[in-house]
Amino acid sequence: MLSLLPERLDRMLLLGAHCDDIAIGAGGALLELCRAHPGVTVEALVLTGGGSLREEEERAALAAFCPGAKLDVTVLDLPDGRVPTRWERAKLALEELRTHGEPDLVFGPSPHDAHQDHRTLAELTPTVFRDHLTLGYEILKWDGDLAQPTVYLPLAEPVLREKIAKLHEHYGSQRDRVWFDAEAFGGIARIRGVQCHARYAEAFHVSKLVLGVAPLPSSDPMDGIR
Repeated sequence: MLSLLPERLDRMLLLGAHCDDIAIGAGGALLELCRAHPGVTVEALVLTGGGSLREEEERAALAAFCPGAKLDVTVLDLPDGRVPTRWERAKLALEELRTHGEPDLVFGPSPHDAHQDHRTLAELTPTVFRDHLTLGYEILKWDGDLAQPTVYLPLAEPVLREKIAKLHEHYGSQRDRVWFDAEAFGGIARIRGVQCHARYAEAFHVSKLVLGVAPLPSSDPMDGIR
């Protein structure tokens, strides 16, 4: 197994269709990355929930999940469950975010997600962030759409416990959901941990990954072959 470490991490983008998607799918990764890279710039774009209690929850939650980061959160007011009908506005929001600079890492929904809002955002993301490393997070829910991930981030038990505690602390509006409990969050983390020889892990999907290696001795890769 090959472990890859980022050459640098100056700027991260967090993309979510709903308030709580990002923290559920990548909360452990955010805690680990922000602590390992103090002062990292983090920009978050959430498509729904603007102007509601959900936006208040999201802002407080992401501040807690991104300790020490320079955080900027934008929450739009697209209708929950109807994002596909607001495709153009979602696309424009992503394009506006793209003008802010080059991200080193992008978190967004998995392309395998069956929820129409998640799926629309997953489809739009690579049309704007074409040459960027994008990790597609997974969310356990009724749809039964979990696919086999390709990237794993092992989580120490204290980090997983912190993630679960922060989810319950900041998303009070979701506590009555059948999938929003410590057993669900811990269960999927345990399964992904087994799959990467760790106790717990978060897992992600990557459509394309470009590896950098030592420079070639010749500027022309065909030298010596002709």
